[in-house]
Amino acid sequence: MSIRVLLADDHRIVREGLRSLIDKEEDMEVVAEADNGRSAVELARDCCPDVVLMDISMCDLNGIDATRQITATSGNIKVLALSMHGDEQFVAEMLAAGAFGYLLKDCAVDELSHAIRAAVADQNYLSPSISRLLVQDYVGRLSRGDLSDASALDTREREIVQLLAEGKTSRQIASCLRMSVRTIEARRREVMAKLNVRSVAELTKYAVRKGLTEL
Repeated sequence: MSIRVLLADDHRIVREGLRSLIDKEEDMEVVAEADNGRSAVELARDCCPDVVLMDISMCDLNGIDATRQITATSGNIKVLALSMHGDEQFVAEMLAAGAFGYLLKDCAVDELSHAIRAAVADQNYLSPSISRLLVQDYVGRLSRGDLSDASALDTREREIVQLLAEGKTSRQIASCLRMSVRTIEARRREVMAKLNVRSVAELTKYAVRKGLTEL
């Protein structure tokens, strides 16, 4: 039985390349593609893949929060981060969100296929180029509650911050999240107070710095 893979990346050329590589593996098949985090969450629910290859920097919903939502509702789905970001903060955030592994986009084909098979076998996988010591240090701090201010936000607050940073209006965000405009505006004020920022411009800088979105 083939390993069912969902590709989540906002660059079409990357998805096409990954599909070409995975389709060459006799025991794997790509069952769906998503170009943003929110679509990845929906497709994971509808298609029930075995593995999701998840980029981090995507519009509408970033890969970290998409991973958190997928692993919270679909425990059998394994998420593997596939990113150009090798910073230990991104690694720790993804692992804390429930990802089973983390690969860099410059990894070899054999490494990618090995990581997918490892995840299906309930084994974690990290690219060798990522420092294990740094990852363990960050994950240890997360488990002790020494969290960054980004982790102090709940899932809905992180979504609102990302959408605001991407230029969405309160009305657009309300429609996207199925909430009232008044509620969105209230949550925005609460978030800005919690993060001690005074403008959407500052909020945007914060979102980019924490990997919630990209310019």
